[in-house]
Amino acid sequence: MGIPYTRDYDEILDDLSAAISSIPRFYVTFEMDDHDWSSLEDNEKAVCLRTLADDIFYVLGSLPEADVGPGHAEYDAGRGIIKITAGPQLVHVVSLRD
Repeated sequence: MGIPYTRDYDEILDDLSAAISSIPRFYVTFEMDDHDWSSLEDNEKAVCLRTLADDIFYVLGSLPEADVGPGHAEYDAGRGIIKITAGPQLVHVVSLRD
C-alpha cells in the first residue's frame, strides 16, 4: 500500500531518525546489545539509524503501527503524520506533508 507524503523524503527520514534516536536502546530492534551498539563508529551508528527509519516508514505502509525497541511507531493517515513514542511522556510527531 505505502504511505502518501508530499514532504521531501530525506527530510522525513531526518525527522524519523531524530525521533527514533530518542528511544532508549532503540538498537535492540537490530538485535544489538549495548556493547554491540557502543562498539560502532559514529558514521556506522548514523547509517543504522537511517536504515531503521527507512524500514519503519516501509513497515508503516503495510501496518498501522510497529514496535521500535521499547518504543512505538504509529502512522496516522487522517492527519498525515507518524508518531514515535519514545517514553510515557515523550512523543515525536513527524509530518508527512509540506
